[in-house]
Amino acid sequence: MDCKIENNLKRCNCTYNPCSRKGNCCDCITYHIRSRELPACFFPKDAERTYDRSYEHFAILVSSGRI
Repeated sequence: MDCKIENNLKRCNCTYNPCSRKGNCCDCITYHIRSRELPACFFPKDAERTYDRSYEHFAILVSSGRI
């Protein structure tokens, strides 16, 4: 299976511009899972900008109905 980086970039909401994994979802997910985090695409724009991509932050957003 080929990675469709160009298509992925159209939907990627990551604001960390020097990221070498942008558009490469497999690498992005692997990187974040190792750090007990979720990728930016799991978060709404305002929450993504905090760079807090922890499972705990995601759970708070879900329990508050923001996701």
